[in-house]
Amino acid sequence: MAPITNGTVPRSTKMHSKVVIIGSGPAGHTAALYLARANLNPVLFEGFMANGFAPGGQLTTTTEIENYPGFPNGIMGPELMEKFREQSVRFGTQVITETISKIDLSARPFRYWREGEEAGEPETADTVIIATGASAKRLHLKGEETYWQSGISACAVCDGAVPIFRNKPLAVIGGGDSAVEEATYLTKYGSRVYVLVRRGELRASKIMAKRLMSNPKITILWNTVAVECLGNGDLLTNLRIRNVLTGEERDLQTNGLFYAVGHEPATALVRNQIQTDEDGYIVTVPGTTQTSVKGVFAAGDVQDKRYRQAITSAGSGCMAALEVERLLAEEEADAREDTST
Repeated sequence: MAPITNGTVPRSTKMHSKVVIIGSGPAGHTAALYLARANLNPVLFEGFMANGFAPGGQLTTTTEIENYPGFPNGIMGPELMEKFREQSVRFGTQVITETISKIDLSARPFRYWREGEEAGEPETADTVIIATGASAKRLHLKGEETYWQSGISACAVCDGAVPIFRNKPLAVIGGGDSAVEEATYLTKYGSRVYVLVRRGELRASKIMAKRLMSNPKITILWNTVAVECLGNGDLLTNLRIRNVLTGEERDLQTNGLFYAVGHEPATALVRNQIQTDEDGYIVTVPGTTQTSVKGVFAAGDVQDKRYRQAITSAGSGCMAALEVERLLAEEEADAREDTST
């Protein structure tokens, strides 16, 4: 995938930046930290409830995080993101609590507009890092809001080892490869894992389906959907389920419910302007964060449909920052050569 070379437009008289970062999760703030220390004066738009999340992204909705290095006793999600923010601000990142609602990637510098100012003069940036993340698809079950992150999760790797799930019955909703992976992983911690499959067969690949059905700690509930999440007001204790063929409902004792029904990448802002895959994730040049448009980079879950971890997001944010720094240095060197000849 060769990046498209853009045309040129004038710089904004309102605000022009060498690099703008859209998104305020681990990817965005790690990129900002590296760029600020490189004296590139990054501007980070953390958004105002962008994609339904407070500044800091998905981790602001989580409770204790036990698998982020450097915190042997764990750390709460909102606290971790506040530390990310403090560190990037300390080195000079300009953090703006507004949402970019429109962007034009057809020419450089790239033009963008803040929410509510779409009719006005745009601001511009030489490079852009998209770190808008992805959100887990929710089922909007009755009781879901009450027990979200209090027994309900969309990430077994993130939350499976939490004490409230250990040696307890757990449930996974989904019938694809992701559901198989989640259920298999959870057998390390739960006393039994139930997999709720809406149909009478799995969508998972044959080898994954065989792995699921042969695991003695896993029970597959075919033709079954969840109806309601029940608990004591603090933690999930039961899941009301329904057989779609008979209509029969019953309560399933479970202390953990894990969604494996997919994620939605926050790419609406740039869709149809850069290359995305069939699920909407931004496609990058393998081994880099470079998108199909020169000068536009993507980091974090917005381009990662496989790992979706805070630590991998931070790593890709570092990659994006180093690639931005390299591109700007090369372009500045070329401009000096053109001036001298």
